Amino acid sequence: MKTLILGIGNPILTDDGVGIRVANEIKRLWEIRLRRTDVEVRKPFPQIEVMEASVDGISLLDYIVGYDKLIIIDSIKTEKGNSGSLYKLKIEDLSTSQSPSYSHGVNLRTAIELGKRLGYKIPEFIDIYAIEIEDNITFSEHCTTKVKEAIPRIVDTILKTI
Repeated sequence: MKTLILGIGNPILTDDGVGIRVANEIKRLWEIRLRRTDVEVRKPFPQIEVMEASVDGISLLDYIVGYDKLIIIDSIKTEKGNSGSLYKLKIEDLSTSQSPSYSHGVNLRTAIELGKRLGYKIPEFIDIYAIEIEDNITFSEHCTTKVKEAIPRIVDTILKTI
């Protein structure tokens, strides 16, 4: 199964870059695992590619088309959430865009539905890992303490699902 792990965010807006940081750590650990694994044992391992993106909306289609499974890692900011909490969502959990008449008004679910209608090979299985953040407006290349401390646990959780 051809799988894409896609970390999304802005790496210079504090916690907004956590999806990218988690994806990069998954890539590093996955490559170590493959180097240490015997070739015969490695055969059943899924075919995984890890990427990062600082885009949203329709632009995401450029990344996800052609894969069987998609794992998206992104930040989320809710009113009552605890920084560093991890939520596993399905595409159905997301609402559709209210105004999809321009690309910035198209959210992930609407982009996926549009891609399917246009006949693109959209991943059949989509998991979304949303990480509760504290700050996504301050310019910094570093996450806040609670989010940074949660990264190893989040990486481990996602790696266990592949």
